[in-house]
Amino acid sequence: MSDMRVTIAGVELKNPVIAASGTFGYGMEYNEFYPVSRLGGISCKGTTLKERQGNPPSRIAETPAGMLNSVGLQNPGVDQFLSVYLPWLLQQDTVVIANMAGSTLEDYAAMAERLDASDVHMVELNISCPNVKKGGASFGTSCESVEQVTAEVRRRCRKPLIVKLTPNVTSIGDIAAAAEAAGADALSLINTLTGMRIDLKTRRPILHNNTGGLSGPAVFPVAVRMVREVYKRVKVPLIGMGGIASWEDAAEMMIAGAAAVQVGTANFRNPMAMPEIIDGLERYARQLGLSCISELTGTVEEWA
Repeated sequence: MSDMRVTIAGVELKNPVIAASGTFGYGMEYNEFYPVSRLGGISCKGTTLKERQGNPPSRIAETPAGMLNSVGLQNPGVDQFLSVYLPWLLQQDTVVIANMAGSTLEDYAAMAERLDASDVHMVELNISCPNVKKGGASFGTSCESVEQVTAEVRRRCRKPLIVKLTPNVTSIGDIAAAAEAAGADALSLINTLTGMRIDLKTRRPILHNNTGGLSGPAVFPVAVRMVREVYKRVKVPLIGMGGIASWEDAAEMMIAGAAAVQVGTANFRNPMAMPEIIDGLERYARQLGLSCISELTGTVEEWA
């Protein structure tokens, strides 16, 4: 048997498979299918300082190889997360990652302080949010704003800090380097790509927000390329995500450079996707004769 444990920013996970934020809630519903203790970790629903109702419907649209969503960070707010959901999560014998979001630097600062004082194991900083004080551009689309928000959270939070990168940028390597320089302990990538679908009858966008985030198998090759690019630019560990639906996908992402993976949209199609990926990775590691699954990370041999 290969050792399936991996370590991210000093935190040990029993295996490299993590539930991606926004697709798994807080794990309670999936716990009816299998014990969520099987997972390496759970990145919880994106949490904001105050409760958010999210965007008006329609908020979901199917695509040929995935889905678009514009849910709009609907969540009960940090107080409810800490008082209602976190106590249950901490009893599930898995790493709990709080995903934090905000619209201003002040929001992020306040969230960082609240989470730092809690018992969450790690914090994942969502920088795909629009900065309302800078005209609505995403915090994650410029090196300057990435450094600013990461440094602000780092000053106020001693928890292991993961920065989640948006792919909607000109150079993912530059963005990653900026996050690392500002104090990120690890990076997760990629968040969703921006996309649109149009209703042919009404000639209106299907999503009420007009555009949404594309996830699912369609984005997987983009995610693999970006993980590889970032792996060659930074020293901190990477958590790869984007279209992972099978153990083969997870293994490919790790070979590209990911120390662990997050699985999101696949859970909607197959609630057992993550246990199956864990089992498949373990078989693959055994077939390769690896003493530990972490030996897989970054082993791609690129053509000259």
